[in-house]
Amino acid sequence: MDYEAMSYIMASKPRFRILTELRKGNKFPSELSKLIEIPISHVSATLRELQDKGFVECLTPGRRKKKFFKIKEKGDNVLDDINKETRK
Repeated sequence: MDYEAMSYIMASKPRFRILTELRKGNKFPSELSKLIEIPISHVSATLRELQDKGFVECLTPGRRKKKFFKIKEKGDNVLDDINKETRK
């Protein structure tokens, strides 16, 4: 279990919620903004952070607008670890 990664994700509700939504399927930032009810600017900043840490991947890196994101294996794994720890 990667406790550093778990702590990083759980320290921010938007990080956790964005990963959870991306686990359900690939999405645009505008979709995530509506689903988790936070401004798109916060979603975009959080996605950049998550991408820099290797939790998500942008599938359309050449685009300035309407980028499409997916969760990576590292993101799936940290959500699994969080679920295991919180069910104890």
